[in-house]
Amino acid sequence: MSHADIEQEDRQCPLCGSSGAATFHEDRFRPYLVCAVCALVYVPARWHVSAEEARKRYDKHQNNPADAGYRQFLSRLVDVMVPQLSLGARGLDFGSGPGPAMSILFMERGFVVKNYDPFYAHDGRLLDATYDFVACSETVEHFTEPKKDWDILVRRVRPGGLLGVMTERRENVADFSRWRYINDKTHVGFYAKHTMEWLAAQYNLRAEFVLPSVVLFRRQP
Repeated sequence: MSHADIEQEDRQCPLCGSSGAATFHEDRFRPYLVCAVCALVYVPARWHVSAEEARKRYDKHQNNPADAGYRQFLSRLVDVMVPQLSLGARGLDFGSGPGPAMSILFMERGFVVKNYDPFYAHDGRLLDATYDFVACSETVEHFTEPKKDWDILVRRVRPGGLLGVMTERRENVADFSRWRYINDKTHVGFYAKHTMEWLAAQYNLRAEFVLPSVVLFRRQP
C-alpha cells in the first residue's frame, strides 16, 4: 500500500478523535501521523500488522523472570511504584507478555498481583475488577485502538489508586527516523509528554513524570 493512499479517515486520531492529523514521518514500511490536539504520533490502522504477525513477534520476546537484565529493566517501574503503595495492595500487570516477570517482582515485595495479556493471559474476568495499582510496561505503544484500550486500562484502577506506565517518549528522541522504537512494527503509538498530560486531564488523573520513560498516574477520587 502506497503512503500516498493516506485518506481523511486515516487522519482522525485514534486516541482523542480529532481530525486533520499531519504527516510526521514516513519510512519504506509505513507513515506516521501526528495529532495537533493530543500530540500522539500514530501509524494508521491500515498499516498495522495482523494479530497473527504480532503474536509471532511477541513469541520471540525473552521475558524470562530469572534474567537479571530483564528484572533490572522492569525494576525501573517497580522501584518507583512500591514506595507509593500501601502494604497489602492488590495489583494487576496489564500486558504481562509471554513470560510474566513484573508480578514476581511485586510479589517479592509483598504484593499480590494478577497477570493480564490479550495473547498470553487472556482472562476477561480480570478486566471486570478494579485494583489498588496497575503496572503497564512496554504495552501502550502496542495499543491498536488506543481510546478503547486506555479506557479499559484506566478503569482497572480504583479511585485513589496508582497506574504506572513505562513506554519510551518521543520528545526524548533527537531523530525520530533513527529511533529504534519505530523499528518494531507492532509499535503503533508514540507518546509525548503532552500526550500523557492530555490523558491525565481526560481521565481525571494526576500525572508524575518520574523517569524519561515512566509516568505515574494517580486516579483522583
